[in-house]
Amino acid sequence: MGRLFLVDLEGRAYRCRFCVSDLALADDVLSRSFTCNRGRAYLFSNVVNITLGRQEERMMLSGMHTVGDIFCCSCGQYLGWKYVTVHEKSQKYKEGKFVLERWRIVDEVTEEFNLDTHPSSSDAENP
Repeated sequence: MGRLFLVDLEGRAYRCRFCVSDLALADDVLSRSFTCNRGRAYLFSNVVNITLGRQEERMMLSGMHTVGDIFCCSCGQYLGWKYVTVHEKSQKYKEGKFVLERWRIVDEVTEEFNLDTHPSSSDAENP
């Protein structure tokens, strides 16, 4: 097995919930109104640090599509899928785009800037 080289994103980014590897920039979100088996999902124009699984024909809510599951290249967790080929003309905007399941990713800003934080006892004791 070789060395793993990850792309570091500059700016507000979404990361893998399991290993915190960068996945996509917030500016690359095309839609927040997608759904998956476990709830909400986001459509992205570009995603990094992933591996693409085997392509297959899959019937989805919007029709038949050729998709490939995507996995985090760092920890191997399933993250969502990529639309490889879209068969219905009205759905062509999805072709080449990525869907990340919302519960599998974390928003860097939400995690880093929690406004409800309080000093711990060790913070209060320091001069």
